[in-house]
Amino acid sequence: MVARRKARTRRAKKSFSVSAIEVGTALSLSQSIGLPAAIKTAMSGNIEGALTSISSSALSNKSKIVGTLGAAFLGKMLTKGFTSSRLAKLGPISVRA
Repeated sequence: MVARRKARTRRAKKSFSVSAIEVGTALSLSQSIGLPAAIKTAMSGNIEGALTSISSSALSNKSKIVGTLGAAFLGKMLTKGFTSSRLAKLGPISVRA
């Protein structure tokens, strides 16, 4: 008789990667629409005021938002040609383009 093989134990992945372009875009957009102030307003209980603040900021910063999204799109298209998409690695965090 042949000895039975042991089942492999699966481990969870101990690292994760973050897209530098996407994180930068998200941070820029959150500043453009005044998200930090809106969150502070919503946490104090005034959700309607927070949503009004976000919508008015988005309407007043339309050109900045469109420019940020356009730059992010161009950045993503330009980095598709890189052979290695990883820009940096810090412990379990890998920053990729």
